[in-house]
Amino acid sequence: MTYAIKEIFKTLQGEGGQAGRAAVFCRFAGCNLWSGREEDRARAICQFCDTDFVGINGTGGGRFASPHELAREIEKAWGAGRNRRFVVLTGGEPLLQVDTSLLTSLKMYGFEIALETNGTIAVPEGVSWICVSPKAGSKLIQKSGHELKLVFPQPQAMPHLYEKLNFEQFFLQPMDGSGLKRNTECAIEYCLRNPLWRLSLQTHKLIGIP
Repeated sequence: MTYAIKEIFKTLQGEGGQAGRAAVFCRFAGCNLWSGREEDRARAICQFCDTDFVGINGTGGGRFASPHELAREIEKAWGAGRNRRFVVLTGGEPLLQVDTSLLTSLKMYGFEIALETNGTIAVPEGVSWICVSPKAGSKLIQKSGHELKLVFPQPQAMPHLYEKLNFEQFFLQPMDGSGLKRNTECAIEYCLRNPLWRLSLQTHKLIGIP
């Protein structure tokens, strides 16, 4: 298995239930809901993605010929010390590439593994923290995990559609872009009326880190 990686970098997790925690982000190239090309956005299932996951030219990016090679590069990005090692596998859609061999290799290096997915592919065994972010118009396969993080609002993917799924935490994340202020206000209002849901902000953008 060869892994195509857009970027690998250490930062603080900015969103959801692990916000504020030191983590190595490993961003996989490619997604099954949008090509990543602007000319395709209007025809894509997901039309609001704010992440560059195309190619392998980001910091630490490249092609890795084995799970051990990729895990070693992630360890290098973490730096000294094995205490509380934490990696976030993200994308794009990481489950187009993530397999049990990679998860095993990361655990050998002492990493707790989080995975951020759109939920259209089942998560394999061995992931410590599963974050599912459903997208309107896609078929949700992964219906359980640690957090469901819904970008809000999506008219065809409103929060009440997901409340009976088997997640420990439910987050509304205001959709970024020109409507962010109003989307944030709407998310706050919804959380106040529906206390199952908590507000998730992209704090990394607010404080100016990757």
